[in-house]
Amino acid sequence: QVQLVESGGGLVQPGGSLRLSCAASGSIFRINAMGWYRQTPGKERESVATIIGSGTPNYADSVKGRFTISTDSAKNTVYLHMNSLKPEDTAVYYCNANIRIPLTTRASDFWGQGTQVTVSS
Repeated sequence: QVQLVESGGGLVQPGGSLRLSCAASGSIFRINAMGWYRQTPGKERESVATIIGSGTPNYADSVKGRFTISTDSAKNTVYLHMNSLKPEDTAVYYCNANIRIPLTTRASDFWGQGTQVTVSS
């Protein structure tokens, strides 16, 4: 079984910074991609930042220049560095990973439990 455990959310003032972390553990053969999504009440979950392997990250237009996604393959961990935070960044942030488990030929998507980020003065 695979688990994604997130940490780093919280309350921050506008203009502040936070770093989210997400560590994947369990029966992992290969991690193909990792990313961060967010959701607010009444809205669909949206992609914030994703990265496939060691390729070029993709960012939502709303966070370009402010957020940076990075990975540590040795730790099976993905980070989201969030700077210049705005009230509209308030949401539950979810980690996602596309993982192939041993003895299988197809990869599956796994999700973290979500971590609340609140940007408010």
